[in-house]
Amino acid sequence: MKISKRVKAITPSLTLEISAEAKKLKASGKDVVSFGAGEPDFNTPAFIRDAAKDAMDEGLIKYTPASGLVSLKKAICNKLLVENGLKYEPEQIVVSNGAKHSLFNVISALVEDGDEVIIPSPYWLTYPELVRLAGGKPVFVETKKENGFKMTEAELEAAITDKTVALILNNPNNPTGSVYNKDEIYALAKVIEKTDVTVIADEIYEKLNYTDSPVVSIATYSDKLKAQTVIVNGVSKSFAMTGWRIGFTASPLPLAKAMGSMQSHTTSNPSAVSQYAAIAAYDLGKSEHFIRKMHASFSRRNKIICESLDKIKDLTYVVPQGAFYVFVDLSNVLGKSYNGEAISSPLVFAKKLLAEKLVAVVPCESFGSPSCIRLTYAISEEDIVKGISRMGEFVSELK
Repeated sequence: MKISKRVKAITPSLTLEISAEAKKLKASGKDVVSFGAGEPDFNTPAFIRDAAKDAMDEGLIKYTPASGLVSLKKAICNKLLVENGLKYEPEQIVVSNGAKHSLFNVISALVEDGDEVIIPSPYWLTYPELVRLAGGKPVFVETKKENGFKMTEAELEAAITDKTVALILNNPNNPTGSVYNKDEIYALAKVIEKTDVTVIADEIYEKLNYTDSPVVSIATYSDKLKAQTVIVNGVSKSFAMTGWRIGFTASPLPLAKAMGSMQSHTTSNPSAVSQYAAIAAYDLGKSEHFIRKMHASFSRRNKIICESLDKIKDLTYVVPQGAFYVFVDLSNVLGKSYNGEAISSPLVFAKKLLAEKLVAVVPCESFGSPSCIRLTYAISEEDIVKGISRMGEFVSELK
């Protein structure tokens, strides 16, 4: 059977082997500490679960409009106005099966064969694959550690060509945990405003920001910039609803119509029950307590994992300002050996660490970094301390 070139060009995830082995060891009764999860370790709030139950009991389980319930779109518009200072109409919102699906819709609707999409590196590993699936070319901008892995306006300007159609801007960032402040965001906006490049603003981690300033959407810079921006967000990280699969885009009306039409011929509507749950989630008064509680917990774990890593002299990192990841640089240990076996890459480091110390981490070659690993702190405080301690033992045994 013939497989298309575009699908064959997708890069297999380097993390699958690590994840599979970690699950296998855990199932056999081993005390595995996994720093791999990309989701909050909280249950979805009770009032959201209750809304889903009520929807099922009331028979609200039929098809909805392909681009989402109008009532949910109105709730999202209210969220964007109250929390982000951005006014959208319900017709400009497309609700999809998670933010990843939203990204697929945006990129598929914007990118033609040969078009370039700028992606600051390190990046979430799915971004370039979605660009390639659409026939586009990812253009990576290598950010610098000394800048907190944040792209500067000069770096952005240098990357733009006559083939550039879009920039993917993830703030707060996965995998680095970096957060662009208002001045940094607006400096990038000033560059983009002089072009016709579309900004795909992935704001899925906006509630997990540990700086003293709020996350500012690039769309707030000016009316022109708003007309060049597609906001991507959803309920997965903010409300611990990863499995509910609800994401959304807010965009100019012609693009929203195009994405809604495309979705009507692919997945059709997102789960009706999940949409009713999301309406409850976007009741801002009800959700505020949960978000504050989760934020406080992650902020505390952020400090714990950093304090633990500080005890391992050969590992370096930039203190994460957002999301729930720490991006750890292995440059000082790559090339060393463990019992005679060379630690030649983050993947080899991750495999050996799991086999010897029962600690699972994410190697970041697929995230655009040949020397780093990603650790999540969306796990218990006890496991954070235990896992980093084991990692410290492993690093100390490298020769």
